[in-house]
Amino acid sequence: MAVSKTRLKLVEVARILFAKNGLENTTMNDIAVASKKGRRTLYTYFKNKEELYYAVIETELERLTQKMSEVALRNIPPEEKLLELVFAHLNLIKEAVFRNGNLRAEFFRDIWMVEKVRKNFDLAEINLIQKVLTEGIQQQIFEIQNLPLISDIIHYCIKGLEVPYIYGRLGEGLNQETCKPMVQTLLNRALKKI
Repeated sequence: MAVSKTRLKLVEVARILFAKNGLENTTMNDIAVASKKGRRTLYTYFKNKEELYYAVIETELERLTQKMSEVALRNIPPEEKLLELVFAHLNLIKEAVFRNGNLRAEFFRDIWMVEKVRKNFDLAEINLIQKVLTEGIQQQIFEIQNLPLISDIIHYCIKGLEVPYIYGRLGEGLNQETCKPMVQTLLNRALKKI
């Protein structure tokens, strides 16, 4: 389904204002003025500010899903692809947070709303992980007993690392290139690489 340019512009302007001023300090009128659209146009697309906030988060997560899908489609061995997915996830989430303020910003304060919107992103990511693991099983690289369970575990492990990664507390003093071989070894051992 095609999304109108006007709706996309309203969402992007709202994202910028929410990140700059906070959700509570941004009015629908502020968004209408900044987007050079009338309030009537704004209310044609969104009933209220919360609905627009929901659309902003959803748009950010769709952007992340698209970039994760690009990584999953790369023509590299499954074990490398899985490693790339791990770091792509962490880097993309970090980038999204910095684009929209910081983790203490009001933008991220309503964690239940973020998690509600994030549900589709999480399911898409678990699906991507499952596809990469299946590819590894078919190539006899991975030995996995329960694919859905292992996909969930990998996803939730990565998700749990987001905050320490964003704050630079994950592998303090190490750069990404130093960490990658260590993470690769961990993944290979966990997945019983043959």
